[in-house]
Amino acid sequence: MTAAVLALMALGLSLVFGVMRVVNVAHGEFFMLGAVTAWAISHFVPGHPAVGFAAAFVGAPLVVGAVALGAERLVLRRLGHDPEATIVATIGLLFILQQLALTFFGPDARPVQAPFTYRVVFPWFGYSGYKLFVVAAAVALLVGAWFVLTRTKLGLVMRATQFDRETAQAFGIPVDTVYAAVFAVGAMLAAVAAVLIVPIQQAHYLMGLDPLLLSFIVVIIGGLGSLKGTMVAAVVIGLSDGVISVFFTPTLAKILGTLLVALVLVVKPGGLYGTAPR
Repeated sequence: MTAAVLALMALGLSLVFGVMRVVNVAHGEFFMLGAVTAWAISHFVPGHPAVGFAAAFVGAPLVVGAVALGAERLVLRRLGHDPEATIVATIGLLFILQQLALTFFGPDARPVQAPFTYRVVFPWFGYSGYKLFVVAAAVALLVGAWFVLTRTKLGLVMRATQFDRETAQAFGIPVDTVYAAVFAVGAMLAAVAAVLIVPIQQAHYLMGLDPLLLSFIVVIIGGLGSLKGTMVAAVVIGLSDGVISVFFTPTLAKILGTLLVALVLVVKPGGLYGTAPR
């Protein structure tokens, strides 16, 4: 489950860097904002918890996408998407979103009720049906993202912009519009991951820090901008983080993940599936 959700989160980060060459340090806060918005929507929607969850699953990514779109137009575009300047800008955006969440949401962690509590019973153990649903939903979204990127005209436009911005612009591709859409979609993927996980982990204004660290680890190990590398690294890091956290401590899991990043950068600086710079 951790690997599936982490893959969604890392895919958004990798997509933004792959197309825009922007390192979005605020990506974890989009995750947090998705969780907080999911709590707000599910809390105020009456009826069965499944109704509130469904509304949050649709509404939270749209809200986060709108915030990301505004940030891209008002901040990143004015900086010309310069890699160094956008790092500083997204650090500022991180603190702004974090403090806004603290101000309006509060410091307490708040639960979101799962849409169903069905338990799958096997002969030797039982397992949460909702956790299996999280894995299935994440896999379906990842397959959908792969299909869009590799089999549609929209994906072709995005890959052309990634490969050569000037040539794409010369062929009539609206590069600024593509950048805005990619940044919004990357944030929406983080929000979807948050909506899926928040019935298990609860919403909190600081919950974006660990997913951000793990996402960077996944993207660096897999290769910046590589969809295949992101998927493989997410499975490896997600499983290892879960196992090490259970049998030892979460801190040790993060330390080993960071050491693995250093090892990969020494042996293969571009990541496992990264492409060599042209």
